[in-house]
Amino acid sequence: MLDYENIGSTKDIDVPPLLIDQVIGHEESVETIKKAAKQRRNVLLIGDPGVGKSMIAKGMAELLPPEILQDVLVYPNAEDSNNPLIRTVPAGEGKRIVMANKNTTKGYEEKKLIVTMILIAGVLALGFIYRAQLLFAILAALFIFFISMQIKPKNITMAPKLLVNNAEKRFAPFEDATGAHAGALLGDVRHDPYQSGGLGTPAHERVEPGMIHKANRGVLYIDEIGTMSMKTQQELLSAMQEKHYSITGQSENSSGAMVRSQSVPCDFVLVASGNIQVLEGMHIAMRSRIRGYGYEVFMKDNMPDSEENRKKLIQFVAQEVKNDGRIPHFSPEALDEIIREAKRRAGKKDSLTLRLRELGGLVRAAGDVAKEEGADLVHADHVLNAKKFSRTLEQQIADRSITQRKEYAVFNPEGGKIGMVNGLSVIGDRSGLMLPIAAEAAPAQSKREGKIIATGKLGEIAKESVQNVSALIKKHTGTDISQYDIHIQFLQTYDGVEGDSASVSIAAAVISAIEEIPIDQTVALTGSLSVRGDVLPIGGATSKIEAAAEAGIKKVIIPRSNMKDVMIEKKYENLIEIIPVDTLSDVLENILIGCSEKSSLIKKMKKISSAVADKVPNRSLNACDVPSKS
Repeated sequence: MLDYENIGSTKDIDVPPLLIDQVIGHEESVETIKKAAKQRRNVLLIGDPGVGKSMIAKGMAELLPPEILQDVLVYPNAEDSNNPLIRTVPAGEGKRIVMANKNTTKGYEEKKLIVTMILIAGVLALGFIYRAQLLFAILAALFIFFISMQIKPKNITMAPKLLVNNAEKRFAPFEDATGAHAGALLGDVRHDPYQSGGLGTPAHERVEPGMIHKANRGVLYIDEIGTMSMKTQQELLSAMQEKHYSITGQSENSSGAMVRSQSVPCDFVLVASGNIQVLEGMHIAMRSRIRGYGYEVFMKDNMPDSEENRKKLIQFVAQEVKNDGRIPHFSPEALDEIIREAKRRAGKKDSLTLRLRELGGLVRAAGDVAKEEGADLVHADHVLNAKKFSRTLEQQIADRSITQRKEYAVFNPEGGKIGMVNGLSVIGDRSGLMLPIAAEAAPAQSKREGKIIATGKLGEIAKESVQNVSALIKKHTGTDISQYDIHIQFLQTYDGVEGDSASVSIAAAVISAIEEIPIDQTVALTGSLSVRGDVLPIGGATSKIEAAAEAGIKKVIIPRSNMKDVMIEKKYENLIEIIPVDTLSDVLENILIGCSEKSSLIKKMKKISSAVADKVPNRSLNACDVPSKS
């Protein structure tokens, strides 16, 4: 817990005015961004969703060196109407020019209307005086009206359109072009269905700026840039290199395709982002340009659990309260609960999560609960209640799945069964789920060797782990599994199975089936196995333990190296026992039922393991082990 001697609530926390100073836990990334902003370098941000990539990009716009921003005007071209002219003026001047032109046009139209009405009135008056010429007078009046509508002086026909308006902007422009189609990104020319007969809209009025033009002398931010088409990325690269880009119609079947403006300034700083997979869809020349003329930044998803970083999380909560503007401030007890949740979501006991978008969702949910109750401050019980409302879809699916499996008795946390083990899995980032696994050993149909048949929509890593388990069982139990056809079934894995964290469960199920020793069904287990029989750490330990407790399991076996990562809710602490293990022998000692059979198998495994260890000593090379070159 933090020392809150001078803090009554988050109201006492100062929120930095600049956005870049509100970024939490990414000090190295922020320093890189500051360097990039000073020199106007492009940046590629790689990291998991919700770690603050867009926030850093917005903060960069505030850091760009002050420059004279520009307005962009587009004028009709008297010589070629399909090639509108471009003019840049200082920010604010564009609006003044357009307004001055509108006022001139308005004054001219008013005068023209007065003169026209006087002429028409005069003609009609003459028609009434000379009744025989009334029809002629009416026709003459209509002719005068038609002619007056067509007469426009040269300065009126040259009315410009304000394409980019930067008036009254304190900082450099920031444009979020995430998911933008080619027209929105690169600019477009609207289609004109009335192109003929003098009814059409002038070409320059149909020109629309792209985000690359609006971001001139500012920041263009594109998340998941690898999802853009290669053609769009090539055009974007051209704009980056030339710093000017002409606007034309993006649809070949549109009248806008005939229009092409003069080049429009687009001197922007590109901040591209995404997860590591985005690099596969990124144009190789685009990444090369960023790497050669900018920076690549990898953003971490957690930070060490220290006093300093906890204070940063408190600042984050204060920022969320201020930015939301509709929720109460947080009390010290509520802040402690938020920090505890940050530790849980990091998946490591000595770390705090930096997926602050998701944590911000919990902050707002807790504030909504407090607001509904009419509380002046958010307290710890509000945060705990908010967890129910801020569960992810994966967590809701997992909860429903556990309930359904209890109802339909897919697994029964009682007694013992041969070849049946309660495995554990994770959906999404932190949603635990029971993973029952069944194994059956039948005499091999082939005289040469047995087969291992695994079902349950397994991914590549899961398939490889099944094959590794078969070799490990033969090595550590001395059982010749080539005499058997081993069937392994992952029950109710509708969404498939991936990863190797079920290796321990598979090994236990197969050994139980071959040796015909029951497995304790009150126990669930998780862990990866090395070929030497060591139990290796896995992810999502906390979520898996909580899922087992929800399912009525009494004990959970996990790798010993994961014990430091366990951060289960208080309500589960008295419901389940956590047993750390180091080797496959440790697992079997805690999960198999039947004293004599189990003892015999464990002794045999330890004897084999000891013999292997003596045969292949685990030691490092010394100087005497290095062969001489002579």
